[in-house]
Amino acid sequence: MPITCCIRYTIDPYQRDAFAEYARNWLAIIPACGGDLIGYFLPHEGTNNIALALISFPSLAAYEAYRARLKTDEAGAANFAFARRARFILSEERTFLEPVLASQ
Repeated sequence: MPITCCIRYTIDPYQRDAFAEYARNWLAIIPACGGDLIGYFLPHEGTNNIALALISFPSLAAYEAYRARLKTDEAGAANFAFARRARFILSEERTFLEPVLASQ
């Protein structure tokens, strides 16, 4: 069963540009590690400290394999280190979603 990982970030709104750089870095890293990146989304209007990422996988097992590859990826490790140093991510939550399909 396909799944989509929705990552909800609480970010420092004064470091929006740093988060945007972090998100742009993932645009190449995530597909290279096996994720189908739907996209990263920055706050535009209204709440100014919530950002989202949506990444799909054919199965939960595929997600687990992706996470294992991500942990050994040099570019991924560098991007995680950038976020830790700059401290623009205040918290993050992961929710796993399944698609609603038409009845058969």
